[in-house]
Formats: sequence, C-alpha cells, structure tokens
Amino acid sequence: MKRMELGKILFVLLCASLAIAGVVAAPPTCPANDLGGECGDADDWKGEFFPGIPNIKYEGPSSKNPLAYKWYNAEEEILGKKMKDWLRFSVAFWHTFRGTGGDPFGSATKFWPWEDGTNSLAMAKRRMRANFEFLKKLGVDRWCFHDRDIAPDGKTLEESNANLDEVVALAKELQGTEIRPLWGTAQLFVHPRYMHGGATSPEVEVYAYAAAQVKKAIEVTHYLGGENYVFWGGREGYQTLLNTDMGRELDHMARFLEAAVAYKKKIGFNGTLLLEPKPQEPTKHQYDSASVFHESPLLMGVLLHVATTASFLRKYGLLGEFKINVECNHATLSGHSCHHELETARLNGLFGNLDANTGDPQIGWDTDQFLTDIGEATLVMLSVVRNGGLAPGGINFDAKLRRESTDVEDLFIAHIGGMDTLARGLRNVAKLIEDGSLDELVRKRYESFDTEFGAQIEAGKVDFETLEKKAMEWGEPKVPSAKQELAEMIFQSAL
Repeated sequence: MKRMELGKILFVLLCASLAIAGVVAAPPTCPANDLGGECGDADDWKGEFFPGIPNIKYEGPSSKNPLAYKWYNAEEEILGKKMKDWLRFSVAFWHTFRGTGGDPFGSATKFWPWEDGTNSLAMAKRRMRANFEFLKKLGVDRWCFHDRDIAPDGKTLEESNANLDEVVALAKELQGTEIRPLWGTAQLFVHPRYMHGGATSPEVEVYAYAAAQVKKAIEVTHYLGGENYVFWGGREGYQTLLNTDMGRELDHMARFLEAAVAYKKKIGFNGTLLLEPKPQEPTKHQYDSASVFHESPLLMGVLLHVATTASFLRKYGLLGEFKINVECNHATLSGHSCHHELETARLNGLFGNLDANTGDPQIGWDTDQFLTDIGEATLVMLSVVRNGGLAPGGINFDAKLRRESTDVEDLFIAHIGGMDTLARGLRNVAKLIEDGSLDELVRKRYESFDTEFGAQIEAGKVDFETLEKKAMEWGEPKVPSAKQELAEMIFQSAL
C-alpha cells in the first residue's frame, strides 16, 4: 500500500516537473491566428507566422514545386560573382506586410491571420516578427521600409518618434548579424499635413515637420545598418501652376536635400542617398519624376524621369551627393522603358538602386506588379551587369500581390516568381556576353568611328571646317543597315 502511494506521489512530481521544464525550455508556438490565446497578445510572442512554409531552396528549372527556386541559386557564380551578389534582393515591408488589396474601387481583401485590425504598437511588433520570419524562409537578407509603415503615427512628433524607436529596437534584435535594410525612407505623403507636399509645401511649419521626420528616419536607417536612404516625394508636385510658384518650390526642395546631405555627414551615415523619380500620381506633375538632359530651363528641376532628375541635381550642385533609385513602373509611366531609364542613369554614373516591378499596359496607373517578363528582366540585368553590379544598392521588390490573391502562401510565390525571373535574366545576359554576337553587331555599327579621324572627332579635336572638307572629299555617305531584326533575333535566342 505504501509502495503504491509512493509511486503515485513520484508520478505526480514527475509530471509537474516536466510541465515546468516545458514552460521554461521553449517559448509558445501557437499559430499566428490565435490572437485570443495567452501567447497571441504578448509583445514577445514567438509563434510561427508561416506554418507549413519551408525554407525556400533551389531545385532547378525542372522543378514543379511552387515553393522552390527554379533559376535563382544564391551561391552559384555567374560572370565572376555569386548570383546573390549581382541581385542583392530586398523585400518591401509596406507592400508585403501593409498591403491590403484595396484599390480606388474596392476595400481591403487581405486579412492576414496575425493581424488584429489595429495599428497599435503591439501589432507593429508582431508584423516586424512576421517580416523577419518571411525574410529568413525566403533566404533574403535585405529589407526596405517607410517609417510610418513599421511604427504607428503618434499624437505628437515626440510620440511618433518614441513608437518608431521601440519598433526599431525590436528590428535591430531580430536582424542579428546577417540581415540589414537595403534602404529606409520617411513617408511624407499619407498624412493630411502633407496634402501640399513636405519639402515643397507652401507652409513653413509643414516643411519643418517633414525635415524632422526625415532626420529621424535617417537616424534609424543608420542605426539599423542601412546601406542607402531613399527620397520619394509622393506629394512633392502640383496640380496647377495657377496657384503654384514652381521655381520657389524647387528651390525649397533643393535646400531640403542639402540639409539632408549635411545631416547624413554629421552623424556619420555612409549610406547612399537615392532619389526616386515618377512623372505623376498622386500629384498631376511631380517634382520627382526621372531621363537626364532636359533642356528647358523652366523644367530643369522637375524630376519626371532619370534625365530630369540628373538635371535637377546638376542645377543645385547636388550631383555628387545622390544617385537614382529607378522604379520600372515609374519609368513606363514617364513614357520610357525601364531599360532606357537604367541605361540613362548608368551612363551618367547615377544608377544606385532598382525597384523591380512592372505595370499593366492596359491599366494607366502604377499597379506595382511583380516583374515576370523574361525579356524585360534580361534587359534590366544587362544594365546591372554593365554597371558592374549595384552594391551598395540592390533590387527591391516594390511590388504587391494582386487584389484577388489572398493566401499567405501567395506572398512567397510572388517573391519566388520575381526572384526567379531576374535570376533567369542574369543567366540570359551571361549567354549573350559569352556568345558575343550582339556586342559584335553593335561594334560594327560604329566601326567608322574606330578610325583615326573618328577618334579625333570623339576627342573633340575636329572643327566644322575640317568636317566640311571631309564631307566634300567623301561625297554622298553610304549608310549601312542597322540590322535591328538580327539584333532582336540574337536577343531572343538567349531567352
């Protein structure tokens, strides 16, 4: 009898000790949608946000697994560099974790299981944990953020800064030693205070508030080890010149950027400052639109595309302080191809970063779709390779799921598709370079300038009188074929 009682007591003690050990040894692992549970509301909750999603691996072109890379093999060397070093992929926090699927004609369609419907500080921390689990499973070691996307706006600037500090402290902890922001930025376009712009607002109080917000955003980007800082002025522009002093607003924007350069240097932030051009939307005419040699003095500073952005930087003596973040969908909205904008930036020494996305040719606004066109991706990567890479810049997926894609799994599938597309583009560029036919075709088109006289022209040593004499000596020029169809055939054969 005593032995039985002693056995029962030992059994109870053993069960109790195992229960205690379980609590101490491991954090709760309840699913992300258990918001009502004990661990669902805790700031330090460490449940799995993407249960059932494995770490994404390379399986090769023959794989039919939607959760595997077919073309992106991070450690594989292409043209003397690892693929991960050519591509330097980054995930955009705002589209991936703040995108709702809403559009001008419909409300939100995405309700991720970890969301509780609030924009609280606790919710911001939960999203940040989801972000880093996503990055690690995807195998990407860079991310991009807007300040107000990762932390809620407070009632005062002081409260907003405190909220940001708290979330950034968690991000710093979760980053570890392997993950860093590709770039950070300040969101100066959503809040009503910025309805007339931030750096170009006619109200000096708004200008000062915008400067304070950018100052803080640069600080936290620096603290997190960010490699770049981006300026995109979503409200920096005008609807009509009837009530706008455009020259004065452009001067104000230049002074704003000068102050940002000075502050960056003051705090020792060595990251690259990037300007992101866009021709219109949300304003009718945006000052951050992007091609490089706009000759009209009145429009010298209007940043419609890469050229006009370069002209703005030149005019205000900022050319050595900034590079350009080219977004493909913004390029097409400005009437240029993404390849044109990248080459314009590259040839002017301004190609700093790429926001990889695309638009829909049948839809007139910035749809921010993941790039899946192999031909376009090959042209994009041709510019990246000619640029010698992008570091310290990279390729950010400023792209969002379609409104009708609502599964958590779709977040992975979309990024895998975009990464594979650009990786395949890189492989195609290697084929073109190794084949050499396209380079040879281009070389032959300009071989008349490879002569001694052609070299003198390119060196600026030939005047009009000498050119006239040569024209009379040579007579009517013989103009050879451009071989455009052959160039396109060679290009297509690499796809």
